[in-house]
Amino acid sequence: MTEHFDSFDGQPIAIHRAGAGRPVLLLHGFIATARLNWFEPGIAEALSGAGFEVIAPDLRGHGESAAPEEASAWPGDVLARDQAALVAHLGLTDYDLVGYSLGARTAVRFMVGGARPRRCVLGGMGDSGVMQAGARAAMFEDSIRNGEKAQDPRAGKYIQARIKAGGFNARALLGVLNSFVPTTAQDLARLDVPTLVVCGEDDADNGSAEKLAMAMPNAKAVRVPGDHLTAVSEPALCKALVEFLSA
Repeated sequence: MTEHFDSFDGQPIAIHRAGAGRPVLLLHGFIATARLNWFEPGIAEALSGAGFEVIAPDLRGHGESAAPEEASAWPGDVLARDQAALVAHLGLTDYDLVGYSLGARTAVRFMVGGARPRRCVLGGMGDSGVMQAGARAAMFEDSIRNGEKAQDPRAGKYIQARIKAGGFNARALLGVLNSFVPTTAQDLARLDVPTLVVCGEDDADNGSAEKLAMAMPNAKAVRVPGDHLTAVSEPALCKALVEFLSA
């Protein structure tokens, strides 16, 4: 089931829902969608089968949600603010939180802003991905603006192909990047939500999963097969996620 709601600033956000039971909020990655990261790999189905209600928004600038181009639609931490608006809209008071890549980064910022899910899973994310907001964003911005003429031509070509294949609005994606806010070590030290940090064995795109887990007082890191692009589709990641939330 897909529905829409108006976020804090009136921008429409799409929500894909499935199953019944304990609510779990799933946040997808950059230049992806809820369907691509959660439904197609079978993660949403596995969670529904384990007794969870899946609530998977398309993040602002992605999928069926608004993709505004004007700078005013992209204040700092806007994606986290969208999640706060979504939780308020649905009246959620007790839920779990899962994010992959950009979604994991958004989950951290959501918790820094005061969200307190029962449990949290951060996929495809390491220490630098949340603590050094500019470095990863700069690579993406270069690729979006310059394509094969980017500093990393292979990355530029790949990202341009992803944008074209998914029908994404490049200017809106730049807005996503411009909304990044870094997370400090002090911020992480205050996040005591039980957290699983899960990354592919060959994924160092966002720094160290182990260092991120060490920076949080109640987190542990696990590795599964794959790299940053493939790990989200690995059965081992789905298994680790479901087992952690079901414990």
